Amino acid sequence: MVDGIQKVAVLGSGVMGSGIAALIASAGVKVVLLDIVPNGAENRNVLTEGAIAKQLAGKPSGFVHPSKAALVICGNLEDNLDELKDCDWIVEAVLERLDVKQDVYRKIDAVRKKGSIVSSNTSTLPLHELTAGLAESFRADFMIAHFFNPPRFMRLLEVAASPHTSKESFARMCHFADVTLGKGNVLCKDTPGFIANRIGVYWLFLGLLEAIRLGVTVEQADAVMGRPVGIPKTGVFGLFDLIGIDLMPLIAKSLLDNLPASDAFPQMYALPDLVKKMIADGYTGRKGKGGFYRMNTVDGKKVKEAIDLKTGDFRAEEKKVSLDSLTASKKGLRELVSHSDIGGQYAWAVLSGTLHYAASLIPEIADDISAVDDAMRMGYNWKFGPFEIIDQLGADSVAARWKEEGKIVPAIVEKAAGKKLYEAQTQLTLGGAYKKIERPEGALMLADIKLTSKPLVQNPSASVWDMGDGIACLELTSKMNAIDMDILSIMEQVVGIVQSGFKGLVIGNDADNFSAGANLSYMLTAARAGEFEKVSELISRGHAAMMGLKYAPFPVVASLAGLALGGGCELALHSNVIQAHMEAYPGLVEVGVGLIPGWGGCKEMLLRHNGDSAAVFEIISNAKTAGSAEDARDMKILLPQDAISMNRARVLADAKQRCIALAKNYVAASEQSVNILGVSAKQKLLEKAAAASGHDKVIFEHLAQVLSGGGVDGVRSERELLALEHTAFTELIKTAATGERIDYMLNNGKPLKN
Repeated sequence: MVDGIQKVAVLGSGVMGSGIAALIASAGVKVVLLDIVPNGAENRNVLTEGAIAKQLAGKPSGFVHPSKAALVICGNLEDNLDELKDCDWIVEAVLERLDVKQDVYRKIDAVRKKGSIVSSNTSTLPLHELTAGLAESFRADFMIAHFFNPPRFMRLLEVAASPHTSKESFARMCHFADVTLGKGNVLCKDTPGFIANRIGVYWLFLGLLEAIRLGVTVEQADAVMGRPVGIPKTGVFGLFDLIGIDLMPLIAKSLLDNLPASDAFPQMYALPDLVKKMIADGYTGRKGKGGFYRMNTVDGKKVKEAIDLKTGDFRAEEKKVSLDSLTASKKGLRELVSHSDIGGQYAWAVLSGTLHYAASLIPEIADDISAVDDAMRMGYNWKFGPFEIIDQLGADSVAARWKEEGKIVPAIVEKAAGKKLYEAQTQLTLGGAYKKIERPEGALMLADIKLTSKPLVQNPSASVWDMGDGIACLELTSKMNAIDMDILSIMEQVVGIVQSGFKGLVIGNDADNFSAGANLSYMLTAARAGEFEKVSELISRGHAAMMGLKYAPFPVVASLAGLALGGGCELALHSNVIQAHMEAYPGLVEVGVGLIPGWGGCKEMLLRHNGDSAAVFEIISNAKTAGSAEDARDMKILLPQDAISMNRARVLADAKQRCIALAKNYVAASEQSVNILGVSAKQKLLEKAAAASGHDKVIFEHLAQVLSGGGVDGVRSERELLALEHTAFTELIKTAATGERIDYMLNNGKPLKN
C-alpha cells in the first residue's frame, strides 16, 4: 500500500507536539510545527523554535540525528496556516480543552486540501465530542492517533476511528505510522483513556495505595513491582517520578470525569495527603526537587534518598532490597505472588487488582486480548501484557483466588477455564474459540517461524532456522546474546548448512538486543586460572568464524536492533549488508573492560575509514556507542549500502528481502587490504596514549600498535591486521587491571576507571 503522505503538520509544540514533529522528521519526512504567538513576543515563532531546540538538546535527543531538525519548518498559527494547504496529515496536539481543539479544527478545515488526514493526540476527550457540529467532510478524514512520550522511543500508537471516518484515510494513516514512523498500531474503542492509560494509571495508583496500606517502602515496592514482574526497574514510584507526580492527578481527573461511578478506577482512586503535600512543596518528581526519590548532598557527597511513606521524611535509599519473596521470584511469578512475606502480599495485591480490571474491560476497550497486551508492552514497556501474565500464573489459579476474595471472575478468564488465553499464535475470544493473531503485512518475527518449524541446528547459545524462500537465519540465544564458544561452533557450521540448500543467511533475533558482545565471564575465568591459551583460542576461532561469514559464497545480512556491542558489533561489521532498526546502538566498547576489539573490529573500522588511524582511534578509545542507526552512519559502522527500518517488527523481514535480492548472481568479494601511514600514525597515537591516565594508557598503546599497522608504512592485509589484534588482545587479558575492569563490569554493569 502507498499511503501518499509526504508532508505533515503538527499543531501544538509542547513536549508531545514537538516530540511528534521530531519523530516525523527523524523518519525523513518534511514537517510543519505551529503554535500560538505569545503576547508581546518579538519572535512570533518563539514557542516552536524553542521546542525544537529542546528536542535537539535532550539527552537522549528527540531526533535520531541532529541533521533531521532541518526538515522541521517552525511557524505559528496566525501567520503560517497556509503551510497546511499541501500537508497530507495534520496532527493536532494542542491544549486538552474541547473548545480550544474545535476552534483549531475550524481553522484547519478552512485551509486544508481535500482528503488530507486530521488526527488528535488526545487520550482524554471522546472522539465523538471532538467533531460534534463540524462538517461531514472533516469528520470523514478525522481520527485519533495517540502517541506516547517520548514519541521517538515509545512504540505504541493508539488509533481510533469514528463511524464517520473514511476507511481509506484511516488505513493510510495507519500504514504511514507503521512503516514510516515505526509505530505499533493498536486499534482502540472510543473509551476514556483508551487502553494503555486506562490500565496503566489504575496500576500506578493501586501500587501507590497498596504500598501505603501494607507498609511497604518505596524501594521494596519498586523492587517487587519491577523486573520480577517483567516491568521496567522504575517500578511504581520511579515511574511516578519520571512522569511527574503533579501530572498524575490531572491524568486521573480526566478518567474520573469520563468514567461511570461503577467503574473500578473511581471506586479505588484516592490521592493521599502525602502526595498532596509533596506537590505543594515542589516534590513533583525528576523535573522538580525530587519526588519519591531525590538526590541530596550530605557531607559534601551526593546521596540518593527515598521518602518514608508514613512520615513524609526522606532517608538514605535502601540500595539492595532483601525480601524472601524476591528470592522466590527467581523461580517464577507464581512463587512471588504466593509468598507470604510483605513483598509477596504486595505483588499479589497490585497484580490481582490490575489483572482483574484489565480482564473486566474486555470487550469495553478492545475486543481482542492481544490488543491490550500489545498496548501495555509498547506503551508502558511491560515485558508481558496482563493476559500473558494471567497465563503465567494460570487462569484457573487466578480465578480461584479471585473467588476466594469475593471478586466476580471476568468472562474472558472464565472462558479460559482448563486452558490458556493464548495458544501458539492464537488468542481466546469471548465466544470461547481461538482466533489467529494477525501481524501487519510485511512484519516478521522469529516467533512466527518457530510455530511451524524446528531449528536446523541448535545448542544452548544459538540456533539456525529456515526462514523460507531459500534464506536461513542464525539466531543468538545466550544471555544478552553474548558470543561464546557455543555460538562460534554454530557460526562454524552455518556456512556448510547454507551451502547445502540455501541462498543466503540473515543474522537476527526477536530479542531487545542484537548482542552485548563476547562472553566476559569465560575470559575472566580463563585468565584468573592462567589458561590464556583458552582466550587465544577464542580469538582465533572468532577470527576464522567472522572471516568465514564475510567471504562466504552467499550473502550475509545482519538484522540489527538494540545494543550491538563489542563482539556483537564485530559480527555485524563482518556481514555483507546491515539492515538496522533505527534504534540500533552498535559500538566497539572493549576499552571499558580493559581490552581492544579482538574479532576484527579494528581492521574493519580501518577498512571503512580508508586507513585513517586517528579517526578509528577516536571512536574505539572513547568506547563510543552510536545513539541511533543514523549516528552509526557517521561512525561508518553503517555504510551507504546498509539500510534502516523504522519499525522493530519489520527489521527481520526487510533483512530477509535484502538477502533474497543480494543472492541473485551473488559473487563473494576478495579479501581486502588497506594502506596505512604507519610511522606517523603510531607516533601521533602514542602521544594520545601518553596523555591518558591509569590502565587507559596501556590499552591505548596496544590500540596504537594495531591501528598503525604495526607502525610501518604500507599496505596491510586483513590477516596481518587480525594478527596484530590477536597479539594486543592476549597481552591485555594477562594484566590484572583488565581483570579488575571485567570483574567490575560483570558485577556493576558499568565500566571501571583504574
